[in-house]
Amino acid sequence: MLPILLFLVALAALVPIVLPLLRGGRAVADRGSFDRAVYRDQLQELDRDVARGVIALDEAESARLEIQRRLLATATDSAPAARPGRSPWLALVLGVFVVIGAGAVYVRIGAPGVPDLPYAARPPGDALAGDDRQDMRQIAARLAEKLAADPNDARSWLLFGRAQAILGTWDRAADAFKRAMTLGQTGPEVQAGYGEMLVMQARGIVTPDARTAFDAALKADPQNEVARYYLALATAQGGQPAQAIDRLQALAADLSADSPMRDQLARRVAEFARQAGVAAPALVEGKPQAGPDAAAMAQAAQMPEADRKAMIEGMVQKLATRLADSPNDRDGWIRLGRAYAVLEQRDKAADAFVHAADVAPAQPELKLMAVQALLDGLKPGDAFPDRAASLLRDVAQVAPDRPAVLWYQGVVAVRDGHRDEARAAWTRLLSKLPPDSEDARLVKAALEQVK
Repeated sequence: MLPILLFLVALAALVPIVLPLLRGGRAVADRGSFDRAVYRDQLQELDRDVARGVIALDEAESARLEIQRRLLATATDSAPAARPGRSPWLALVLGVFVVIGAGAVYVRIGAPGVPDLPYAARPPGDALAGDDRQDMRQIAARLAEKLAADPNDARSWLLFGRAQAILGTWDRAADAFKRAMTLGQTGPEVQAGYGEMLVMQARGIVTPDARTAFDAALKADPQNEVARYYLALATAQGGQPAQAIDRLQALAADLSADSPMRDQLARRVAEFARQAGVAAPALVEGKPQAGPDAAAMAQAAQMPEADRKAMIEGMVQKLATRLADSPNDRDGWIRLGRAYAVLEQRDKAADAFVHAADVAPAQPELKLMAVQALLDGLKPGDAFPDRAASLLRDVAQVAPDRPAVLWYQGVVAVRDGHRDEARAAWTRLLSKLPPDSEDARLVKAALEQVK
C-alpha cells in the first residue's frame, strides 16, 4: 500500500503544476487596457456631474477633451500580450522527473519497514521523574546561566548537552553538543553523543549527519558501543536487516555478559529478523564479567580477611585490565571504584569514580561518590582532603542544592575557618530535610557548634 499512497501524494502535488501546462494560460491584459477602463469610467462620471448640475458645460467640455486625449494616447502605449501556449511535453517531462526522482531518493535513503521509536518503548532509565527531573532542570538552568556569561566554555556546553539529553529535549541537546565540538570537544564519546541526539531528534532515524558523527566516533574508537549500535540501525534502515543483525551480534560479543545493553540488542535482533523474514537467532554470549558484582562482594564479605582481600584484588585486577581496553564503560568504572573502596585504596577509588564521571559528565553524583571514597575511614580530627574539596567545588557548580553538597560545603568552610559560610550552607540543608529526621538533628547539632 505504501508505494501506491506515495504515488497518489506525488500526483496530487503535481496537478496544480502540470494542468496549466496542458491547457495553456490565459492572455494577460496589457497596461493600456487598464488605463482605458479608468478613462472611460471618468467620462461616465463627467456626464453624471453635468446631469446633476455640479459642473458647468464649458468646464465639462474642457475636461472631456483632456480625458479623450489621454484615452487615445493609451492606444499606442503597448500591444496586447500574447496568450501563453500549451506545453504538454514540458508537463510530461516535469511529471516523470518528479515521480522518478522522488522514488529514487526514497529507495536510496528511505526505510518503510523501520518502526517508530516512541518514548515509551525506549530502554528504561532514559526518563527521570519527580525530584530527579527537577534537579536536572535546575542543573540545566545553572549551566545555561554560566554559558550566557562564558559562551566559549566547551566543557559546560558538553554538560549542558548531557543534561538536556536526560530531560529529553533533543533539539537543545544536539545544539549544545555541536557547540562543544566546535570549541574543541571532539572525542569519540562526544561525536557518538551528538549522533545519538540527531537520531532522537529525527524520531529514531539515523540521518546522514548522524551517520557522519558515528563514523567519526568509530574511526577514533573502533569499540565505541553507541556508534556501533546506531550504525547497525542505519544498516537496517537502509534495507539490509540481515547485515544489521550481524553487526549487532558482533557488538553483543564484545559486551560484558552483564551489560544492560544486551536486552536492547536482543529486541533489535528479533525485530530485524522479522524484517528479513528469518527466524530470530539467539544473541551471542558476551565476555565474562571481569569485575566484582553484588553477589561476589557479598560472598567475599563472608570470607576470612586474607582470603577476602585476595579474592577482591584478583577481581579488581581483571576489571582494571578490561577497562584499559574499554575506557567508556561507566558501570565498569563504578564497580572498580567500589572495589577499591572495599580494599581501602581511597585514591584509586576516587580515580575510578572520577573516570566514570568523565564518561557521564551530566551525573554529578559520580564525583560525590569520589568525595565519599576520599573521606571514608577518616577520623574525626583528620583534615578534609584538598582533593575532596576540589571535587566538591566541581559538583557544586552544577548541583549546589544537593544535600550531600551542602553538608560537605559546611565541613570545608569550618576547616577553612569560614563559620559564616558553614552556617549558611547548613541552614539551607536543614530547610531541605524532614524536621524530625536523624539527619536534621545532626545538622542542628552542627549548627550549634558554629554559632
